[in-house]
Amino acid sequence: MTSGTSGTRGTGGTGGTETSGSGDIARTLELLWGSGRRPSRGPKPTLTLDRIVETAVQVADTEGLEGLSMRRVAAELGTGAMSLYRYVPGKSELLDLMLDRVQRPSGDPADCDEGDWRSALETLGRETLALYRRHPWLLQVNQSRPVLGPSTLDGMEKVLTRIRPMGLTDPELVSAIIMVDGYVVGAARSQRYQQEAERRTGLTDAEFWQAQGPALERAMASGRYPVMASLSDDTFGTDFDHFEFGLQRILDGLEVLVARRRRESAP
Repeated sequence: MTSGTSGTRGTGGTGGTETSGSGDIARTLELLWGSGRRPSRGPKPTLTLDRIVETAVQVADTEGLEGLSMRRVAAELGTGAMSLYRYVPGKSELLDLMLDRVQRPSGDPADCDEGDWRSALETLGRETLALYRRHPWLLQVNQSRPVLGPSTLDGMEKVLTRIRPMGLTDPELVSAIIMVDGYVVGAARSQRYQQEAERRTGLTDAEFWQAQGPALERAMASGRYPVMASLSDDTFGTDFDHFEFGLQRILDGLEVLVARRRRESAP
């Protein structure tokens, strides 16, 4: 999560290539919360867990999860893979540390003032989309069972502090976060697929649709698709922000619910 999408991001990649929480959960929690043992055998450590995790994130950002391995991270750090195992048990645990690291919220959740819930969820949606753009490998991870570290909980705390004035029940507040997060994941995945299609085919979007132009013009002139033929020229243009339109409609729906709850609770 960014400023707080929560460890509830179970929608973030079912069918992904990796699964969060698939390693030694107890050891991962020790590492996340700084309560575990420190390397004690061998020569004086030249690495830190933070540096290992940051390097692993950089490798995944550049090469995707398919390029991530303990050996690859060690090579980037200029050391042997066995050196990394003195800090983290394996790739599965390292992935959970990476997930918590990239979801670190900005600012201290304790300093977050209660504010307008709608602007909080707007920020959540936009920052989460930005998170997936910075770290597209997140879409390859099934996070239906996240290992909850400090960054994940800090982010959740930050958002819940802002949206508590909605006046919904606690399960409903969490569901509102899940709703926005699920929408963002779908949008991020669509954008990623579009980029991947361009990379694999060598055709830009404009070139792709231009190639279909003659066939589509004949189809529209046939009279078989009168509604589609009547659409304005800018219907499928790039100027319309589909992500923002969808996000605002979700928030409009929540606005209706919040207003109804306030009427019901009024004396």
